[in-house]
Amino acid sequence: MTANPQFETLAADRPASVARRAALLRDPKFGTTFTDHMVTIRWSSQRGWHDARVEPLAPLSFHPATSVFHYAQEVFEGLKAYRGSNGDALLFRPLENARRFNRSAARMAMPALPEEVFLEAIERLVSIDNGWIPEGQGALYLRPFMVADEVFLGVRPAEHYLFCVIASPAGSYFGGGATPITIWVSETYSRAARGGTGEAKCGGNYAASLAAQSEAIAHGCDQVVFLDAAQSRWIEELGGMNIFFVMSGGVIVTPPLGTILPGITRDAVLRLARDAGYAIEERPYALDEWRDDATRGRLEETFVCGTAATIVPVGSVRAGSGGFMIAQGEGGPVTASIRASLVDIQRGRAPDPRGWNHRVVPPTAGEGVQRS
Repeated sequence: MTANPQFETLAADRPASVARRAALLRDPKFGTTFTDHMVTIRWSSQRGWHDARVEPLAPLSFHPATSVFHYAQEVFEGLKAYRGSNGDALLFRPLENARRFNRSAARMAMPALPEEVFLEAIERLVSIDNGWIPEGQGALYLRPFMVADEVFLGVRPAEHYLFCVIASPAGSYFGGGATPITIWVSETYSRAARGGTGEAKCGGNYAASLAAQSEAIAHGCDQVVFLDAAQSRWIEELGGMNIFFVMSGGVIVTPPLGTILPGITRDAVLRLARDAGYAIEERPYALDEWRDDATRGRLEETFVCGTAATIVPVGSVRAGSGGFMIAQGEGGPVTASIRASLVDIQRGRAPDPRGWNHRVVPPTAGEGVQRS
């Protein structure tokens, strides 16, 4: 068995100044500003994982025949580093991201990255770019990804891969924070089918959602929600978030796994909701049921969740077959309560009995660091 790679750290010669960084952190837009460094690790069928580096953020260079461009062997993850109440950098359930990353990689016929290497890569980047974690409601969004970088044209799994982690300070995913959003039901496009890649976090799933997302924007909506591919009846998930339905009588319904992404925030919501005394039903839920339950008052709230957005209420739904409002278009107390519980744990303001938070130890000045 190949040993885990040893990391080399090359610090940026000219990182952003304190003043420049502070200006960028005042109102960080999601996914548009990036920190000073990145992590790269390479894999080959001959050497396994090797050449692990923390290095200055820089463009990557690829040959036009690099296999990811032609056969889309690519997977990624998303997680955040939060500024804890005592100033620490806190990661929320990062090992779950490592495990999901490897499940996605297996589905795409890509090599597994040892969980401890995934975690060390995240820790090292957060440690060296600790000053980029926003205060207040923001967080440092981390994007680990892996691409097939072998130069060849042929339909087979590649024999060379690049793993990379980049980081981006981010504010609210939706401009209004926890303001209720409007979603569009796609009755034309499907995101995933049984036996496909719906459970994998790969770029192709998101590419398949973009035409429907454009349709949603054209109808004045914030996001799109997909129906199942077989019957175009059952609610599945949004383009990048899981969905929950709060029913009267203390019941919360959410679509079952199988063709949808097993969200880490989704799992946390289920656990927190059960702790709060709600009955959870993971079962198919149809569009016509959703419309009827909202109209008759049996549905009290709908909310969506994901790493980027955290938890956001849904106020109204639009569809070609007819739209409807949810609770007069306002967010409800269940959504607000679960969101507050989750955010307080993530930011170290509340007890963490499950040990979800992972503290990143601050760097020791100059330790193991070379200048690029």
